[in-house]
This record gives sequence, structure tokens and C-alpha cells, in this order.
Amino acid sequence: MFKKVLIANRSEIAVRIIRACKEMGISTVAVFSDVDRDSLHVRYADEAYHIGPAPARESYLRIDKIIDVAKRAKADAIHPGYGFLAENPEFAEACERAGIVFIGPPKEAIVDMGSKTVARQTAMKAGVPVIPGTMEPLSDEEIFAKAREIGFPIMLKAVAGGGGKGMRLIKSEDELSSAIRLARSEAKSAFGDDSLYIEKYIENPRHVEMQILVDTHGNGIWLGERECSIQRRHQKVIEEAPSVIMDEDLRKRMGEAALKVAFASGYFSAGTVEFLVDKNRNFYFLEVNTRLQVEHPVTEMVTGIDIVKEMISIAAGERLNYSQEDVRMLGASMEFRIYAEDPFNNFVPSPGKITGLRLPGGPGVRVDSGVFEGSVVPMEYDPIVAKLIVWGRDRKEAVERGKRALKEFIIKGIKTTIPFHKLVLDHPNFLAGRFDTTFVDTVIAEFEKTKEKVGFEIALALSAIAESEKVPSAPKVCPEGMGMNPWKFFGRKLLMRSCWI
Repeated sequence: MFKKVLIANRSEIAVRIIRACKEMGISTVAVFSDVDRDSLHVRYADEAYHIGPAPARESYLRIDKIIDVAKRAKADAIHPGYGFLAENPEFAEACERAGIVFIGPPKEAIVDMGSKTVARQTAMKAGVPVIPGTMEPLSDEEIFAKAREIGFPIMLKAVAGGGGKGMRLIKSEDELSSAIRLARSEAKSAFGDDSLYIEKYIENPRHVEMQILVDTHGNGIWLGERECSIQRRHQKVIEEAPSVIMDEDLRKRMGEAALKVAFASGYFSAGTVEFLVDKNRNFYFLEVNTRLQVEHPVTEMVTGIDIVKEMISIAAGERLNYSQEDVRMLGASMEFRIYAEDPFNNFVPSPGKITGLRLPGGPGVRVDSGVFEGSVVPMEYDPIVAKLIVWGRDRKEAVERGKRALKEFIIKGIKTTIPFHKLVLDHPNFLAGRFDTTFVDTVIAEFEKTKEKVGFEIALALSAIAESEKVPSAPKVCPEGMGMNPWKFFGRKLLMRSCWI
């Protein structure tokens, strides 16, 4: 086992990995930029090294600086977390050249699964169903021709894509020219590669993924699914396990399909195989995330398996500690991503100093966070502040526990997505499990209509609630006219919070 691990990341995921290492008796090394000097991950690590200015391209994305620190600190291995260099094959190769273990999959698998077209080809060869579309990058002319052949709507995607970047839904040929131009520009900026391909758009799909663990001795297991359909701009917002659409037969078939893709690509380490599921519960391979997922705690809560520890053990050459028969999903879990964003103003970032912080607790509540009262959320990085994860004996209890924990969770000084999560947990379609990847867009549209309907007083009240959880002074007369609004509960809830009746 490793004696010392460097974590090439920051904030809550760096803290999460540091905690796992400490429980395994492994010393930890943190790296930090100018704005992260006083961050929680720096305080928790055994050693910490400065690597540059705030911009990620001058600090957390500098492979040479991170390798240099690892050598100076005499680290045996490097864990990349997620984001930054986690899926960068050049970083994995640099670690190998330096004689340092990269805690993740082999660079060849990162390259192959990082290419969406190669990944699709691999899945097809393994006998896993894929969405109809192209297997190779296309020119603009080829995109037009293939789109006409497949039929609209289609999804235009970056070959080297991830996180929703370089992705466009095209409903008609009239939209195609501008979409190609924007998608190529976005893909080039994000990945240095403007190659595009297309897939048939699956209408009203559910996004369901399978967590896998594969060791270097040929052993692999799947840990069940995560429902990730609650997402905004192709970025997940709320995740849960198990999925309400799942039964044992479908779960087994998807789990086995995920392992087929892994073995076909020579993959080992922790990984996630993502699928789209249509209204008839047919599933289609989407992509492989060759890293630790943001939402990995959801699976940990229902299986009791520490994915980070398993990932480290696999990198150290050890065999898996579990067989497929050992894996059981108990109860239900949900994760709420708490972003420093204003959810009622198009989710614009809200960086700044946290002037007050109260974390929720109690049975079945876990908070993965990288902040503390007085810390600053910088504008240079992803705005995720914390992840609230809850567990219940069933989905109903998980929802109620989520409501309770979100009420306890107070962050002052910045705007966060906590109020939005509260509203989602009151939505009848979410409670009934009737949702797909368009759900968040629908909720936002309903909110905008409701805001206009109930008047300016409600908008002021909601703004105050989002900032400080304090209800403003009540107006003498409450707005009327909620009877015709299709989302009656939403408007009434806001009215009750802003008016004394």
C-alpha cells in the first residue's frame, strides 16, 4: 500500500480523498493556488505546497508543477479527483514517466473512452446497445447528410466531450448551421478538439448510470445504478439510488453491460458507464466517465462500499475486496449539489465570502464540503460548495430527510441552490418519480410563470429567502389569481412564506 498520496485537486473532493487516505494510514499532500491558501483541504492535509496563481491553467492544470511537488514530497501516488486533470491521458503518462502511480484507469482507456466515437465502437463490439448515430467524426457537409438520413431531432456532440460542453439538441435543419458553428467553437475551447458526431435524440429520456469497480487482476463488479435525470444544461443537479424505474432484471442487464464495456476497453479502477433509458425501458450506451464521479457518495450510502478506498487499493495492485454477490443496495439515497449560484436568476455564479454557515446533521445525513464560515468561494473555479447526501429506508424517507436537512442547511454571504432543491422536493412529479432530463427546464419555466402571476411581492420574498432564510415583512393584501396556475402548490407555498394570512 502507498505511504504518501498527493491529491491533485481542491475543495470538497480533495477533502473527501484526504479523509479516505487518513483512514487507510496514508499520509497526504495537498496543492493549492493563491486563492486557496487557507482552504479546508490545505488545512486537512499532512503537507501542502503552493503551485501558482488562481487561474487553473497556471496552477491546477500545470502537470509539470504537480509532478515536481510529488517528487519533492516523495509521494508514491497521485489521486486526481474529478475535473482538472482527472481524465487527461497526458497527466497519467507523466505520472508513469516520473515513477508515480496514477490512481485511475490506464492512459489507453482514458484516451479510448474519452473519444465518444471510439467508446461507441467499443460498446457495439461488446454487444452493448448504442443510440443510432455515427461512429466517426464528421465534416459539416457530412453532418447535414447524416442528420437528414437519421431524421430530426438529433444530438450534436463533441467527440472529446464531457460535462455537456460541445453538445446541442437540433430539432430542425434550420438550426443546424449555427449549432455546428457554436458546438465546434465550444469543443475547441474546452477540449482542444472541434470534432463532432451526431446521435438520434431519444425524446424524454432518463439518464441512468452504473458504478463499476475493476481491479488489475481481471475482477470486476457493478455497484448498482444512479438516477441522474435531474440536470441543467446537461449538468447533474440531484442524483439518487436506486432509480424508480429499475427492477432486478434491468439492473442486472445494465450492470453486466457496463462491465462488458470496461473489459472491452482494458479498463481498471473505479468508473461510471452512463446510459439513456427510453420510455419503454430500453437502455442505450452513452459514455464512460473514466474517473471518480461527483455523485459517488449516493452509491456509497446504499451499498456501504467506500469507492475512494477501493480506487486507491486497486491502484496499489490489490484485488477487489468484494465479489458481485457481496453487493447489496439497501434503502434509498439522494445527493443535492449545493452550488454558489443564484437559481432564480438563470443560475448565475455567486462567488464571495461565506459570512455564516450551519451544516445539517442527524441520522442518515452526510455533507461533503470544502468550505467553512469565513472562507471565500473564488470565481475562478467550479462553483460547487458542498454536497448534501441523505439516506432513508425507502425513497419517501430519503425525500423527507432531504427536506429536513435542506431546511437546516444555512449558508450566508452568497446565493446558493439550496432554495431550488427545496422546491424540487415539493414538486408532485418529482415525488411521484415522473421526470426525465427535461425536468429542471420545466420547473424553471413554471417558476417564471408563477412569479409573474403572483406579483412583485413574491419575487421579493423569494429573493430574501434565498439569501438569508428570513421572511420579509408581510404585505397587507396577498396577491390573488392562483386558481388558474397549473402549479398551484408552488404559488401557494410562496404566498404562505411571504404573507401572513
